[in-house]
Amino acid sequence: MFIAPGKCPTCGHELELRELACPSCETVVRGRWAASPFSRLTADQQNFLTLFVRSRGNLSDVERTLGVSYPTVRAKLEEIIGALGEVPQPRPAEPPATREEILARVSRGELGVDEGVSLLRRVARPSGAA
Repeated sequence: MFIAPGKCPTCGHELELRELACPSCETVVRGRWAASPFSRLTADQQNFLTLFVRSRGNLSDVERTLGVSYPTVRAKLEEIIGALGEVPQPRPAEPPATREEILARVSRGELGVDEGVSLLRRVARPSGAA
């Protein structure tokens, strides 16, 4: 099976998904969906990214596997980051300033218990508190 292209072979614009089909029951679903940002990557970039993930992000392992220098590995990674463009990244939440705020967020379900305990350990106790 071929890998779907990410860009139009005629004009170079991003392609969009319009139809999906099940090879087992032949159900066809039509609509308009955005392609994954990873479809923007070339086959070489996708192979590099697969190796990077399998190496658990260890650039030295990637360097050894490919037989190239560390700067070359770093350059390939930067190239992929550039090809992905502006992929939205979740912004880390500011840690709550007080114990009370942390406990309130846990009670509302905004924080898990383990995350709440971790934050409580980082927040300094008020002076004189037991």
